[in-house]
Amino acid sequence: MAPRILLARHGQTEWSLLGRHTGRTDIPLLDEGRRGAKLLGERLHRAPWNGLPDLEIRTSPLVRARETCEIAGFGERAQEWDALMEWDYGAYEGLTPAQIQELRPGWLLWCDAVPQGETLAQVSARADEVVEWARSADRDVLVFAHGHILRTIAARWLGEDISFGARVRLDPTSLSALGWAYGAPALERWNDTGHLE
Repeated sequence: MAPRILLARHGQTEWSLLGRHTGRTDIPLLDEGRRGAKLLGERLHRAPWNGLPDLEIRTSPLVRARETCEIAGFGERAQEWDALMEWDYGAYEGLTPAQIQELRPGWLLWCDAVPQGETLAQVSARADEVVEWARSADRDVLVFAHGHILRTIAARWLGEDISFGARVRLDPTSLSALGWAYGAPALERWNDTGHLE
């Protein structure tokens, strides 16, 4: 079997609830986010996942991802990795899409530059690093990270330009899986929040 990558987005934070771009600002989880992380962990420790005993696990070092990983029960097995950090939004850090549109009408993160932040090429290169690592493993892997970097990883897994990330939504504490179909990279599971219902 070709290796897959399981993607866990961090739980709800105050800024994600308000729709504020949360890049490198270290925002903790809300109670709702901690509850979601617990439910995600319970799901991954039941059949068919059974605690994912053979998986290599990595997490963004930012507190919202680390805390989600720890509450889900994978903290002791996880290695922090800067490649999984969220997009550096530069001057747009903390702003909502509506606020950014007032400053720059028509702006779209997935196609336009972020002043004083990461370029599309830099984020794409980080995602490629994660994809290369996952595909070189001899087993499935699990990562805990953030909405936009996970959407970028999905785009690059599929061989798509980073702009593909604009077309795939990803909710807090969701579970996704990137795998294979007929030998080609595929979305196996996407934005699954069944454990929260």
